[in-house]
Amino acid sequence: MVWWEAVLLFVGGGAAGIVNAMAGGGSSLTVPLLVLAGVPGNFANGTNRVGIFVSNGTTIWSFHRQGVKAYREAFPFLLPVIVGSLIGSIAISQVTDRVFETIFGILMLPIIFLSLREPKAVHGKPDLSRTATFVLFLFIGIYAGAIQMGVGLVLLAFLTRSGLPLMKANFVKVLITLAVTMTALPVFIAQGKVRWLPALILTVGLSAGGWLGARIAVKGGERIIRIFMVIAAIGLTGRLVGLYG
Repeated sequence: MVWWEAVLLFVGGGAAGIVNAMAGGGSSLTVPLLVLAGVPGNFANGTNRVGIFVSNGTTIWSFHRQGVKAYREAFPFLLPVIVGSLIGSIAISQVTDRVFETIFGILMLPIIFLSLREPKAVHGKPDLSRTATFVLFLFIGIYAGAIQMGVGLVLLAFLTRSGLPLMKANFVKVLITLAVTMTALPVFIAQGKVRWLPALILTVGLSAGGWLGARIAVKGGERIIRIFMVIAAIGLTGRLVGLYG
């Protein structure tokens, strides 16, 4: 790894960490950056989870220190997402790096445009039974275990419509993502699909961004970061689907 790749991972990780703390979608930047830094697709998928794991812990700590806590609210969702994450991470590990990069590249555009939507709390709970909620979060867990990108946006969309205030919904989203990552990461490690030096550099950037993102209250700053992320992610999409590079 050359010095500019390290700088790219650190700076990109910081921006992605801020975005993840505010809503989600940061992996649409970090995974392509890992590929650009020479990490093959499925290795990039596994390597990215190290940073996600640590930065989610940092984000939760930052929220907790500011008095935002919602551990009880997250509990009903943990079992299905953990089971789903195990299924998804094992399944995606079986595909080739080229296939993973193509799948990820195709999914990037709808995810990054979804990330432009500002999350808002919605009053009134969705009419979902416990069984339906379990199945929904099982599939969310499968997707998160396999791809990760954009899962925070999906979680936040559902949680804000379940009656949770926006800040608590954000906390629950990060806690669920942490549970997903704690399940998926050992699968990638066991299969040897983690590159530790890029993971360490990305982790530092993601963690710093996650801590800062949980503290940012100025809307203008959030928009600037999102615009930067979207432009960068669009540019990296072509690399993943094989248009160039």
